[in-house]
Amino acid sequence: MPEPADINSPEVAKTPGGGSGSGKDENVVNGHKEGDANPFAEYMWMENEEEYNRQVEEELLEQEFLERCFQEMLEEEDQDWFIPARDLPSGVGQIQQQLSGLSVSDGNAEDIARKSSLNPEAKEFVPGVKY
Repeated sequence: MPEPADINSPEVAKTPGGGSGSGKDENVVNGHKEGDANPFAEYMWMENEEEYNRQVEEELLEQEFLERCFQEMLEEEDQDWFIPARDLPSGVGQIQQQLSGLSVSDGNAEDIARKSSLNPEAKEFVPGVKY
C-alpha cells in the first residue's frame, strides 16, 4: 500500500485541486482554506432552527391576535355609534324634519323685554350673598 503524500509536497500541488491558483502555499482541505475560522459558518443558522421557527410562529400569532382585536374594536365602535337612519324607528324621521324647520327669532326680543316684570336695575344674583 503506498504511503500518503505530504500535503505540502510538490506532487500534491501537481494533482488537480491539490494546489492553489495563486501560487502561494495555502493548504486547501475539503474545499476550505486552512485559515478559515469555521468551515461550517454558513450552516450555523441551522443550529437554532427550532428556536427561529418558534419566534416566527409567535410573531405570526401575535400579529393575528392584534388584527382580530382591531377588527372587534371596529365592530364595537359601529354598534356604539348613533346612526339615525339605522337606530331610529321610521316615524321619527318626520319629527326630525319638523324640528329642523323650527327656529327662534330674535325680532321679538324687544317686545319681551318691555312686557317683562323683572327689574333691569337690580343687582346681579350671587348665591350665598345676602343683600
